Amino acid sequence: MPSDHANPQPATSSVDFEKVGSEYFQQRELKKGAAGWVLLVGLGVAYVISGDYAGWNFGLAQGGWGGMFLATLLMAAMYLCMCFSLAELSSMIPTAGGGYGFARSAFGPWGGFLTGTAILIEYAIAPAAIAVFIGAYCQSLFGIGGWMIYLAFYIIFIAIHIFGVGEALKLMFIITAVAALALGVFLVAMVPHFDVANLLDIPVTAATGASPFLPFGYVGVWAAIPYAIWFFLAVEGVPLAAEETKNPKRDLPRGLIGAMLVLVAFALLILVIGPGGAGSNALMASGNPLVEALAKAYGGSTWMGNFVNLVGLAGLIASFFSIIYAYSRQIFALSRAGYLPRKLSETNKSKAPVLALIIPGIIGFGLSLTGQGDLLILVAVFGATISYVLMMAAHITLRIRRPKMDRPYRTPGGIFTSGVALVLACIAVVAGFLVDPRVVIGAAIIYGVLIAYFAFYSRHHLVAGTPEEEFAAIQKAEEALH
Repeated sequence: MPSDHANPQPATSSVDFEKVGSEYFQQRELKKGAAGWVLLVGLGVAYVISGDYAGWNFGLAQGGWGGMFLATLLMAAMYLCMCFSLAELSSMIPTAGGGYGFARSAFGPWGGFLTGTAILIEYAIAPAAIAVFIGAYCQSLFGIGGWMIYLAFYIIFIAIHIFGVGEALKLMFIITAVAALALGVFLVAMVPHFDVANLLDIPVTAATGASPFLPFGYVGVWAAIPYAIWFFLAVEGVPLAAEETKNPKRDLPRGLIGAMLVLVAFALLILVIGPGGAGSNALMASGNPLVEALAKAYGGSTWMGNFVNLVGLAGLIASFFSIIYAYSRQIFALSRAGYLPRKLSETNKSKAPVLALIIPGIIGFGLSLTGQGDLLILVAVFGATISYVLMMAAHITLRIRRPKMDRPYRTPGGIFTSGVALVLACIAVVAGFLVDPRVVIGAAIIYGVLIAYFAFYSRHHLVAGTPEEEFAAIQKAEEALH
């Protein structure tokens, strides 16, 4: 039954909590100590590495090379600042809820739900986009693509996650290492063909401020931002592994920052050397740009192209595989706390949340059938950028309102750093509308449906005693003492 006195938040939060027995949490346990900080760096890189293989190049069609380059610098700055901020938050609040838990502590249940569901939109949609790119790579490699490939990959990798997280993370780490090696082969192969003129070979339009550097004008920088984000999208998911990490207060900051530094290096090298060797114009609409870049530079198929094509598939698989992990943990945390149907957080003997893996997989497979990888990127970016705004606002709020909270890791620059990320995240939210407002509006409608579910039902059936609620209760008690 709902119990007001079980509610750790003041009455103004307008939510009701229900007490549950110990068996409720026994049915919803994750495997402890499955990952150290090295595996977390691998997880962070795995989330994103597919963005080096496909997707980023659509930004060349929006902003030209110069617009994409400037957008990438801006987004690299945003993600670096954000990862430093999230490193602090994850060391303070190490729960499987990740961003939902951070916003829950700063803004109460409403803030937690809005953040958690925005992250969920990102993670549920991103694998669908990656599945489309996997199909393109399989088509060029084996002559088979389309729905059969999408379905096969969803079934195989969801099944591996159901088998157990420790095994899944180790396999993911190996796949990611191989994919990173292939990026190195690509870069070495393309360097001899680099020519600055290739970067600027997109015809100049009549747009305001247009030039060879910015062929689509100043607005092209904004329009390229969603695709620049694809170089880094989902690295913020590292804290979702908090309850399965050996020493979360130490390992989560190391994992986040280490992964981000690797990703910045890859993004800048790929963006400069890829188009610089093959030409921006040749890559801006490609489903597998690295392979096409090698074919253009070397005048046809080569062993390097075949190697990058084959192992590029591993890069896409690494991100597909790891983001399935991320969406399941986000759903697990929201469901365990009652924000989503509680059945979704039940775990099996391997401590894997089975329904939280399968149901978004079915939805993602359905979306992959559209074959519109570039548009699915926009939907994922919409959810991501909304969550970034809320998480950075949570960092600033907790720094101001709760300065005495234990912070095992402190963000360099404090709220200035998270403030920079907040401003850039707001710009990124707007940028999505410049590419295709219909897609973003559609994503906003989905977000609205989830909010309505919380407003009319689940906020009256939240669960007392979850880790996120316990953190909130402790903070409230500490505030009362001060």
